[in-house]
Amino acid sequence: MEPFIHGIILAFGLILPLGVQNVFVFNQGATNKKFMHALPAVITAGICDTALIYTAIAGVSVIVFSFEWLKLALFLVGFFFLMYMGWAMWKTEPKTGTDLKGSRFSAKRQIMFAASVSLLNPHAIMDIIGVIGTSSLVYSGDEKWFFTAAVIGVSWIWFFSLALAGRKVGQFDASGRLLKKINKLSALIVWAMALYILSQLFSH
Repeated sequence: MEPFIHGIILAFGLILPLGVQNVFVFNQGATNKKFMHALPAVITAGICDTALIYTAIAGVSVIVFSFEWLKLALFLVGFFFLMYMGWAMWKTEPKTGTDLKGSRFSAKRQIMFAASVSLLNPHAIMDIIGVIGTSSLVYSGDEKWFFTAAVIGVSWIWFFSLALAGRKVGQFDASGRLLKKINKLSALIVWAMALYILSQLFSH
Protein backbone atom coordinates (compact mmCIF):
# COMPACT_ATOMS: atom_id res chain seq x y z
CA MET A 1 0.00 0.00 0.00
CA GLU A 2 2.87 2.38 0.79
CA PRO A 3 4.29 2.31 -2.79
CA PHE A 4 0.81 3.04 -4.19
CA ILE A 5 0.29 6.08 -1.89
CA HIS A 6 3.84 7.25 -2.58
CA GLY A 7 3.16 7.08 -6.32
CA ILE A 8 -0.07 9.08 -6.01
CA ILE A 9 1.50 11.86 -3.92
CA LEU A 10 4.59 12.07 -6.12
CA ALA A 11 2.55 12.16 -9.35
CA PHE A 12 0.29 14.96 -8.09
CA GLY A 13 3.32 16.94 -6.94
CA LEU A 14 4.83 16.78 -10.41
CA ILE A 15 1.70 17.16 -12.51
CA LEU A 16 -0.09 20.00 -10.67
CA PRO A 17 2.22 22.87 -11.71
CA LEU A 18 0.92 24.78 -14.76
CA GLY A 19 3.14 23.35 -17.45
CA VAL A 20 2.85 23.32 -21.24
CA GLN A 21 1.14 19.93 -21.38
CA ASN A 22 -1.49 20.93 -18.81
CA VAL A 23 -2.14 24.24 -20.56
CA PHE A 24 -2.67 22.54 -23.92
CA VAL A 25 -5.08 19.89 -22.60
CA PHE A 26 -7.11 22.50 -20.68
CA ASN A 27 -7.15 24.75 -23.75
CA GLN A 28 -8.55 21.96 -25.93
CA GLY A 29 -11.30 21.27 -23.41
CA ALA A 30 -12.21 24.97 -23.35
CA THR A 31 -12.20 25.62 -27.10
CA ASN A 32 -14.04 22.51 -28.28
CA LYS A 33 -17.84 22.51 -28.40
CA LYS A 34 -18.07 18.94 -27.05
CA PHE A 35 -15.83 17.15 -24.55
CA MET A 36 -15.43 14.24 -26.98
CA HIS A 37 -13.73 16.56 -29.45
CA ALA A 38 -10.93 17.15 -26.93
CA LEU A 39 -10.31 13.42 -26.37
CA PRO A 40 -7.50 13.15 -28.97
CA ALA A 41 -5.41 15.57 -26.89
CA VAL A 42 -6.32 13.87 -23.59
CA ILE A 43 -5.63 10.32 -24.78
CA THR A 44 -2.39 11.27 -26.56
CA ALA A 45 -1.07 13.09 -23.48
CA GLY A 46 -1.99 10.08 -21.33
CA ILE A 47 -0.29 7.58 -23.65
CA CYS A 48 2.87 9.69 -23.92
CA ASP A 49 3.10 10.12 -20.15
CA THR A 50 2.53 6.40 -19.65
CA ALA A 51 5.39 5.61 -22.06
CA LEU A 52 7.73 8.14 -20.42
CA ILE A 53 6.94 6.95 -16.89
CA TYR A 54 7.43 3.31 -17.81
CA THR A 55 10.77 3.95 -19.57
CA ALA A 56 11.97 6.10 -16.65
CA ILE A 57 11.12 3.40 -14.11
CA ALA A 58 12.62 0.71 -16.35
CA GLY A 59 15.83 2.74 -16.49
CA VAL A 60 15.91 3.10 -20.27
CA SER A 61 15.65 6.90 -20.22
CA VAL A 62 18.70 7.25 -17.96
CA ILE A 63 20.79 5.41 -20.54
CA VAL A 64 19.45 7.57 -23.38
CA PHE A 65 20.24 10.81 -21.54
CA SER A 66 23.83 9.72 -20.94
CA PHE A 67 24.49 10.87 -24.52
CA GLU A 68 25.15 14.62 -24.29
CA TRP A 69 24.48 15.25 -28.00
CA LEU A 70 21.03 13.64 -27.71
CA LYS A 71 20.19 15.78 -24.70
CA LEU A 72 21.33 18.92 -26.56
CA ALA A 73 19.25 18.00 -29.62
CA LEU A 74 16.12 17.46 -27.50
CA PHE A 75 16.53 20.84 -25.82
CA LEU A 76 16.93 22.63 -29.17
CA VAL A 77 13.98 20.88 -30.83
CA GLY A 78 11.87 21.47 -27.70
CA PHE A 79 12.68 25.20 -27.69
CA PHE A 80 11.77 25.80 -31.33
CA PHE A 81 8.62 23.69 -31.14
CA LEU A 82 7.34 25.48 -28.03
CA MET A 83 7.97 28.86 -29.67
CA TYR A 84 5.87 27.73 -32.65
CA MET A 85 3.15 26.30 -30.41
CA GLY A 86 2.94 29.56 -28.46
CA TRP A 87 2.50 31.46 -31.72
CA ALA A 88 -0.26 29.06 -32.84
CA MET A 89 -2.14 29.57 -29.56
CA TRP A 90 -1.68 33.35 -29.61
CA LYS A 91 -3.18 33.78 -33.08
CA THR A 92 -6.12 31.41 -32.46
CA GLU A 93 -9.34 33.43 -32.20
CA PRO A 94 -12.03 31.49 -30.27
CA LYS A 95 -15.52 31.87 -31.71
CA THR A 96 -18.93 31.09 -30.32
CA GLY A 97 -22.04 29.31 -31.52
CA THR A 98 -21.95 27.73 -34.96
CA ASP A 99 -18.58 29.37 -35.73
CA LEU A 100 -16.84 27.47 -32.92
CA LYS A 101 -15.91 24.55 -35.15
CA GLY A 102 -13.57 26.68 -37.22
CA SER A 103 -11.57 27.84 -34.21
CA ARG A 104 -10.59 24.49 -32.73
CA PHE A 105 -7.70 22.14 -33.47
CA SER A 106 -8.48 19.13 -35.65
CA ALA A 107 -8.04 15.65 -34.12
CA LYS A 108 -4.84 15.16 -36.13
CA ARG A 109 -3.42 18.50 -35.00
CA GLN A 110 -4.37 17.78 -31.37
CA ILE A 111 -2.54 14.45 -31.49
CA MET A 112 0.54 16.04 -33.06
CA PHE A 113 0.67 18.92 -30.56
CA ALA A 114 -0.13 16.78 -27.51
CA ALA A 115 2.57 14.27 -28.44
CA SER A 116 5.06 17.06 -29.09
CA VAL A 117 4.47 18.93 -25.81
CA SER A 118 4.81 15.61 -23.99
CA LEU A 119 7.85 14.20 -25.78
CA LEU A 120 9.70 17.40 -26.78
CA ASN A 121 9.58 19.10 -23.37
CA PRO A 122 13.01 18.48 -21.82
CA HIS A 123 11.99 19.99 -18.47
CA ALA A 124 9.09 17.53 -18.08
CA ILE A 125 11.19 14.59 -19.25
CA MET A 126 13.97 15.43 -16.79
CA ASP A 127 11.35 15.57 -14.01
CA ILE A 128 10.09 12.11 -14.91
CA ILE A 129 13.60 10.67 -15.16
CA GLY A 130 15.10 12.47 -12.18
CA VAL A 131 12.18 12.23 -9.76
CA ILE A 132 9.91 9.34 -10.74
CA GLY A 133 12.69 7.14 -12.13
CA THR A 134 14.91 7.71 -9.10
CA SER A 135 12.06 7.30 -6.60
CA SER A 136 11.15 3.94 -8.09
CA LEU A 137 14.61 2.54 -7.30
CA VAL A 138 13.62 1.87 -3.68
CA TYR A 139 10.99 -0.65 -4.84
CA SER A 140 11.17 -4.01 -6.55
CA GLY A 141 8.77 -6.74 -7.68
CA ASP A 142 5.09 -6.12 -6.94
CA GLU A 143 5.86 -2.92 -5.00
CA LYS A 144 7.39 -1.34 -8.12
CA TRP A 145 4.30 -2.29 -10.14
CA PHE A 146 2.00 -0.67 -7.52
CA PHE A 147 4.13 2.48 -7.61
CA THR A 148 4.08 2.55 -11.42
CA ALA A 149 0.31 2.00 -11.61
CA ALA A 150 -0.35 4.82 -9.13
CA VAL A 151 1.77 7.35 -11.05
CA ILE A 152 0.24 6.42 -14.41
CA GLY A 153 -3.30 6.38 -12.99
CA VAL A 154 -2.97 9.89 -11.55
CA SER A 155 -1.66 11.11 -14.90
CA TRP A 156 -4.71 9.84 -16.82
CA ILE A 157 -7.23 11.09 -14.24
CA TRP A 158 -5.57 14.51 -14.24
CA PHE A 159 -5.72 14.97 -18.03
CA PHE A 160 -9.40 13.99 -18.18
CA SER A 161 -10.14 16.39 -15.30
CA LEU A 162 -8.26 19.23 -16.98
CA ALA A 163 -10.19 18.84 -20.22
CA LEU A 164 -13.50 18.68 -18.30
CA ALA A 165 -12.61 21.83 -16.36
CA GLY A 166 -11.76 23.55 -19.63
CA ARG A 167 -15.08 22.47 -21.13
CA LYS A 168 -16.97 23.98 -18.17
CA VAL A 169 -15.15 27.27 -18.62
CA GLY A 170 -15.98 27.21 -22.34
CA GLN A 171 -19.68 26.61 -21.62
CA PHE A 172 -19.93 29.63 -19.32
CA ASP A 173 -18.09 31.89 -21.77
CA ALA A 174 -20.84 32.74 -24.25
CA SER A 175 -19.01 35.80 -25.62
CA GLY A 176 -15.71 34.03 -26.23
CA ARG A 177 -13.77 36.79 -24.45
CA LEU A 178 -12.55 34.56 -21.63
CA LEU A 179 -11.41 31.90 -24.09
CA LYS A 180 -9.44 34.54 -25.98
CA LYS A 181 -7.70 35.55 -22.75
CA ILE A 182 -7.03 31.88 -21.96
CA ASN A 183 -5.41 31.47 -25.38
CA LYS A 184 -3.18 34.50 -24.83
CA LEU A 185 -2.23 33.35 -21.32
CA SER A 186 -1.54 29.85 -22.63
CA ALA A 187 0.75 31.26 -25.30
CA LEU A 188 2.68 33.33 -22.72
CA ILE A 189 3.15 30.28 -20.47
CA VAL A 190 4.37 28.20 -23.42
CA TRP A 191 6.82 30.93 -24.46
CA ALA A 192 8.06 31.25 -20.88
CA MET A 193 8.75 27.50 -20.80
CA ALA A 194 10.58 27.78 -24.13
CA LEU A 195 12.82 30.53 -22.74
CA TYR A 196 13.42 28.46 -19.61
CA ILE A 197 14.54 25.54 -21.76
CA LEU A 198 16.87 27.87 -23.68
CA SER A 199 18.38 29.13 -20.42
CA GLN A 200 18.94 25.55 -19.29
CA LEU A 201 20.67 24.86 -22.59
CA PHE A 202 23.19 27.64 -22.03
CA SER A 203 23.71 26.71 -18.38
CA HIS A 204 25.01 23.26 -19.31
